Amino acid sequence: MEKKLEIWISHLWTWMSTHGLLIFTYIFVGWLLNKLIHRFVDRIVRMAVIGDKYTTKEAEIKRENTLIEIFTWATRIIVWVTIFMMILQEFGIPIGPIIASAGIIGLAFGFGGQYLIRDLITGFFLILENQYRIGDFVYINGVKGTVEKISLRLTTLRDSDGTVHYIPHGEITIVSNAAKDFANVNFDIGVAYDTDIDLLISVINEVGEELKRDKKFSKLITKTPTFLRIQDFADSAIMVKIQGETLALSQWEVTGELRRRLKIAFDKAGIEFPYPQLVVHEAPKSKEPTS
Repeated sequence: MEKKLEIWISHLWTWMSTHGLLIFTYIFVGWLLNKLIHRFVDRIVRMAVIGDKYTTKEAEIKRENTLIEIFTWATRIIVWVTIFMMILQEFGIPIGPIIASAGIIGLAFGFGGQYLIRDLITGFFLILENQYRIGDFVYINGVKGTVEKISLRLTTLRDSDGTVHYIPHGEITIVSNAAKDFANVNFDIGVAYDTDIDLLISVINEVGEELKRDKKFSKLITKTPTFLRIQDFADSAIMVKIQGETLALSQWEVTGELRRRLKIAFDKAGIEFPYPQLVVHEAPKSKEPTS
């Protein structure tokens, strides 16, 4: 019994001093590679991602961290799968059949999971290209709302009614971002045909300047809203266009306040908003026959 134990210990020591040492080395190398790859990816991504004057530091860091996590996760899987295969060889398990089985499973997964793969690839490029970020107000496939969450597979939107929409990235064809870099105050307003145009221009520009000087709105407005042009001659009104520039997501607040102030200023200046007009022609009365 003691002799068998000695033989077993001898074989174990021989195996540990060769295969066991290699397994330990593989695990250590895998751990070290993951550390080095993480640092390398971190440095490369932070050098490659360049912000602009519209991007906040927090948004830039959030985008960098997302990309670093994606690249690190992908490389970690590759490294540990490779290490696992090498360890199996040290235990005397042939990896050829495993690789062949993995190929068959991968083929089946390719047929059944092609939509998932499409979602993941599209999501990767959406994040890489910085098409939108968490907190942006976007229009995706006819659905509009604020971006609450972005994963590799789908984007979560919440609309103004509070409804949450889950949109797989593979289904996204067009993205319209209302919060990218900056936004415009851009709307038309109708006035009566007998309006003094020079007075109208003066009042609009003056209201825009007052709004720009306002302590609250001066931080939101980057270009003062002003009269741009006469847009159209409508049936009952002269349509004029007003345009300015604001910070992203501030256009609705600024536009609403500008409309309020314009209404007050128009009333003081005697500028009228037109009412729909309908001209009625009365048919001439037929003469009654005389008896």
